[in-house]
Amino acid sequence: MPTPADEPPLARPRKLSVVIPVYNERTTVVEIVRRVRAAELPEGFEREIIVVDDGSTDGTREVLDQLADSTVRIVKERVNRGKGHALRTGFALATGDLVVVQDADLEYDPDDWMRLIAPVLKGKARVVYGSRFTGERRNMLYSHWLGNRFLSLVTNVLYNSTLSDMETCYKLFDRELLMTLDLRSDRFEIEPEITAKLLKRHVRIYEVPISYAGRELDEGKKITWRDGVKALWTLIKFRVVD
Repeated sequence: MPTPADEPPLARPRKLSVVIPVYNERTTVVEIVRRVRAAELPEGFEREIIVVDDGSTDGTREVLDQLADSTVRIVKERVNRGKGHALRTGFALATGDLVVVQDADLEYDPDDWMRLIAPVLKGKARVVYGSRFTGERRNMLYSHWLGNRFLSLVTNVLYNSTLSDMETCYKLFDRELLMTLDLRSDRFEIEPEITAKLLKRHVRIYEVPISYAGRELDEGKKITWRDGVKALWTLIKFRVVD
């Protein structure tokens, strides 16, 4: 039986599902949904927007009530269970040929979607990552830069790859392939789990440069060094287990 890496490219896709995990982003969620609605897509593409609120407590849930319409589906979790759980919920509801992850904090620009989609339309890839380290960006703190680069290095050593940005939010998938990964992580470990499972199955990940306007902790960024330790353990764990 052929592996996913051996399967033919996706037939021309016609629909993009955008999964937006949200936790306490009252000040940015309206703007990100506006940008997601307005972002350019290839001619003939439909878009589906799935916003999963992960038990927000800052008024985000009330703001989301005003955003739901025929193109925006709002899912509200009763308690905070983590980004991974929110993503898995959104993935399960997605109906598009392609699925892209979009954080709600304005660090990533939906205008970059066309860069992510282009390799798929050309038949070059079934999975595309947007790299923050090869495009224009607002410089991040050295400690965050070092952590991201270290985790990408560990990924490359363990899985014989050459990724520049394993932890990027901008991951675009062929939905059929995505749904075969049996994702289990509930929190930020979802990022290395996705990458580990793809690379272990010899799926080639295509990278394109994207812009990036990173926040820091005092601006609301939620990931910390503890999440980096968990990511490292996740990479090791999935290298040695199925």
